[in-house]
Amino acid sequence: MRSVLYILTVMTVIGLAFWAYRENYATQKALSQTDRLRHQIQQSHARLAVLRAEWAYLNRPDRLRDLADVNFDSLGLLPLAPEQFGMIDQVAYPPAPEFLPITNPVDVSNMEASE
Repeated sequence: MRSVLYILTVMTVIGLAFWAYRENYATQKALSQTDRLRHQIQQSHARLAVLRAEWAYLNRPDRLRDLADVNFDSLGLLPLAPEQFGMIDQVAYPPAPEFLPITNPVDVSNMEASE
């Protein structure tokens, strides 16, 4: 009886050692994937910062004004003037949607939920 107990104990220890070995490698793999994702996120943030800087550089008002002057013949762009703006009451809003009239309302606030 003791030998069976010793064998079961040894097999349990071997099984637990194998499980711990696999979990260790799975944890190491998850950590490396996390590090790789963090690195990719940092690179994406850096690229985004560069793109925002380029966008701000390309949208400088003096540069856009010069481009509008150079391409005036093909684009026909004119500078903004105060006469081009209107009053708020001149805006034509779309008509309000028409809803069907409720002919038979039902009060559901006092109803109990049925299962």
